[in-house]
Amino acid sequence: MLQENQRCHCCPSGSDDTGSDAQRELSRRAFLAMGGVVVGGLTWAGLQGSLFADETTGSVGTAKPRKPLIVKPVLLHDLPTRREKTSWRNWGGVDSPETADEEVARIRSELATVKQKADYPIEFLDVVKVTNVSQLSPDLPDIKGCDTVLLYGAGYNIQGIQDFGKDVIIFQRWRSGPVYYQYEGVSARFLRQHRDVQSVPNIKEEDVVTDELSELDWRFRSLCGLKNTKNAKIVTIGGAGAFAHGDAEMPVPDLVRKVWNFEYNDVGYDELGKLIVEAMADPQTVKRAKQRAQEYLKIPGTKLETAMECFENNFVLDDVFRLLMQRVDTNLITVNSCMGPIMSKANTSACMTLSILNDDGYMAFCESDFVVIPSGVLLGNITGKPVFLNDPCYPHNSIITLAHCTAPRKMDGKNYDPVRILTHFESDYGAAPKIEFPLGTLTTNIVPDYMSKRWVGVKGVICDVPFRPICRSQFDIKYECPDLLFARRMPGFHFMTCYGDYMKELGYALRRVGIQWDNLDEVPTKG
Repeated sequence: MLQENQRCHCCPSGSDDTGSDAQRELSRRAFLAMGGVVVGGLTWAGLQGSLFADETTGSVGTAKPRKPLIVKPVLLHDLPTRREKTSWRNWGGVDSPETADEEVARIRSELATVKQKADYPIEFLDVVKVTNVSQLSPDLPDIKGCDTVLLYGAGYNIQGIQDFGKDVIIFQRWRSGPVYYQYEGVSARFLRQHRDVQSVPNIKEEDVVTDELSELDWRFRSLCGLKNTKNAKIVTIGGAGAFAHGDAEMPVPDLVRKVWNFEYNDVGYDELGKLIVEAMADPQTVKRAKQRAQEYLKIPGTKLETAMECFENNFVLDDVFRLLMQRVDTNLITVNSCMGPIMSKANTSACMTLSILNDDGYMAFCESDFVVIPSGVLLGNITGKPVFLNDPCYPHNSIITLAHCTAPRKMDGKNYDPVRILTHFESDYGAAPKIEFPLGTLTTNIVPDYMSKRWVGVKGVICDVPFRPICRSQFDIKYECPDLLFARRMPGFHFMTCYGDYMKELGYALRRVGIQWDNLDEVPTKG
């Protein structure tokens, strides 16, 4: 229990209290005003409906797969006619019906390879051949229905592709086949429009790929993540909040709606409490929770060091959260004021529940901090892996400590890292994972700003997994940029972390929503 004048530093509100009835009603009105949806009138029996336990997980419901990126390949080529004693053709080796057909076959084969190797969902529509972009139309079914146009610039007339309202990637050949005209012309003639500055507003230098299929791959991964992040629905237990003091141009959840078009679906704590009471009184739900707790403890590397009852209650809460997400048709959930109210409702902390949900393909965040949650949604949708919302400490000696009580165990997307299941640190109650993160693991770390204008990114390698008196899941990462640069450029508060290097994908996606990507690994060491 906190002493008077103490504050839970992790919570956006700085308090574990949900406030008075008047404050809650004011918050509810503000929530509705910003386009939120209040989910009410729920019963446990009604939520369950005709659902049965999933045979593979023993839980109710499974996470929805990501939507595939739909790509329309377009081969633009020339069909020149010989004329005597004058120039009659442009550069390039795709200049006849026969060479165009050969190129289409090559494209189909290469894209089949990309799809086979992709770790994200992607669908390629059939290749269309044109000799001028004007032969296409934004109203054609394939153009209208795709997310991205992949233009193979073998010919000259690509003007107009920037006006289709689609993401465009221009592919050109140098060594991988007959050389393309755009290998010469794409910069001066198209991107710069015969000027000295980039002049096509929505297609830029990073949208041009030469030869390498791997360069297509990470761009597709980025755009798939972006597609699945925009217009997302999210269940907000206790409302949408932010770890911010209100100095933005509008409340943070409103800013997030403006940038990402998120739909907030709020379940109030009174509503949640009723559901949990009903779930705890349901013999089948309790039986399933006990069975799942026992199965979880059988996972190699799992050690329980808290009350079994609290741990079992996490699986009841897990069922409640899964069915709420299914009701809203989403994989996303966040818990506001999670340092207090959720514990009295669920008779456990939410930490372990959120960890389990993340391992099972959902995106479950503590604290309802919408400064950082969009970065987690985007990063999770890009990678297809669980992500970790955490508290940062101060960067020094090329090391920064990151910690929180809700870390996933399957951060590589496949394997469980070892875990000690302890109490939540600040309350010394409930169940929270202390993950033994593998030393030497490369991580991508995002630091979003309060204003939804600039996200900082930095890679780091896990160099220590200590057990300090801080949030249970904790590690030190070693980074390459100067300490003072890191400290000066850090905005916001919470970080978002995943295993692997996804810096390119993040920058490529953020450009399309108007957020600056401040990649500290690209700053000169004397910066």
